[in-house]
Amino acid sequence: MHDRLKIAAFKDNKYSLPPKLATVVVINPASYTHEHKVNYNEDVPIGAPGTPLMFKGMPPETISFDIYFDATGAIEAPTLMPVNKIPIGVQITLFKKVCFEYNGDIHEPNYLIINWGSLVFKCKLSSLKVEYTLFQKNGIPLRAKASCSFIKAIDAATIAKEANNKSPDLTHLIEIKQGDTLPLICNRVYGDPSYYMEVARYNNLVNFRKLVPGTKLYLPPIK
Repeated sequence: MHDRLKIAAFKDNKYSLPPKLATVVVINPASYTHEHKVNYNEDVPIGAPGTPLMFKGMPPETISFDIYFDATGAIEAPTLMPVNKIPIGVQITLFKKVCFEYNGDIHEPNYLIINWGSLVFKCKLSSLKVEYTLFQKNGIPLRAKASCSFIKAIDAATIAKEANNKSPDLTHLIEIKQGDTLPLICNRVYGDPSYYMEVARYNNLVNFRKLVPGTKLYLPPIK
């Protein structure tokens, strides 16, 4: 468990150690939002009374929260990182160096691991909005709120393991349902719609563009 939220930066989505950079917040978020989505094809043909709901995919999960930066000296900071005495502009620059700035070694922003309590989230920063909320008389900011959103970023092998899809190395017998197309079926089983011609030949399909619901097809192992 970690008392304070920590964000560590890495050069790849395998998150090989050690981290390139890291930052620890002084004021933990009051809350965070962990969002999951499922996308469906909801397009309705012209003149149709409705359409079957068809699964399209699951976009990456997102995490969002607010981080507060403070330079008033009123917030107690750990002895090893007295950032409460550092100007707000410098604090935000250090944060952006970890999460936001372009990394010339990988030609994109850093990969990140957010670690706080039971939360461990491998991701990239997707948006950052900074609001300055308290100022000295001369206009120098003393406090700021950064609204951050992060999108899950993992490698293809991990995605496949999490999805736990059926192995494409086995022969599958499936029944055609209303709205199915051969590319859609191949994408569902193999993860690649381009195998539709091979499946059509394997099943001796003359008109693979018009699949009849209830028809059974064999999907052979792929090489």
